[in-house]
Amino acid sequence: MEFRVVQKELELQSRGWVPTFHDVTKEVNEIVAASGIKNGTCTVASHHTTCSVMIQECSHDIDSFDLEYLQHDLLDIMRKMIPDFAEEHQYRHPGPIHLQYGRFVDEPGDFTSMNTDGHLRSVFFGRSEALTIKDGVLDGGEFAHIYFVDWDHVRARRRQLNITVMGTTEDVGDRKWNDGKVIDTLRKYTDAEKADDVHFTLQQKR
Repeated sequence: MEFRVVQKELELQSRGWVPTFHDVTKEVNEIVAASGIKNGTCTVASHHTTCSVMIQECSHDIDSFDLEYLQHDLLDIMRKMIPDFAEEHQYRHPGPIHLQYGRFVDEPGDFTSMNTDGHLRSVFFGRSEALTIKDGVLDGGEFAHIYFVDWDHVRARRRQLNITVMGTTEDVGDRKWNDGKVIDTLRKYTDAEKADDVHFTLQQKR
């Protein structure tokens, strides 16, 4: 059985001024198809600490901010949890040493470090997602789209998304566990748990 690994990098352009949601479903599907891998996994990972990868339904409707409704709903919730960085010293980060480091690495100005909201949102969402490949196709369900989310909106920036496809080029046989029977995950009470509870008895006597 041949095991294969394929890695590709997607170059993206975020617009700044508002978080950018890049739908990369088509490109990731093309990479998986070209890899020749029939069964395995596909990992989609951000190269950046203020970005996330999200697998979610496409909500189709688009508003005047060029965001799908579901994306803007998500952004509204994140703004309640982690407000946009709107004024200096709103967050502890960035401190004076970090700002000095930014100048050392030739950042265009201190404003580029005022992206604490992007870092915190990325922590909540994580920077990667993994999907199963079955018979050469990503198993994302009926509605899944893959989004690269750039939470950093202080400026327009080039971004990189890393795709790693791993698996076998051969069939893997029957995937059904226990002949496909539905697993019963409901709680099973023990005899002791079923026994009369003193608190319940007291309630009965009222």
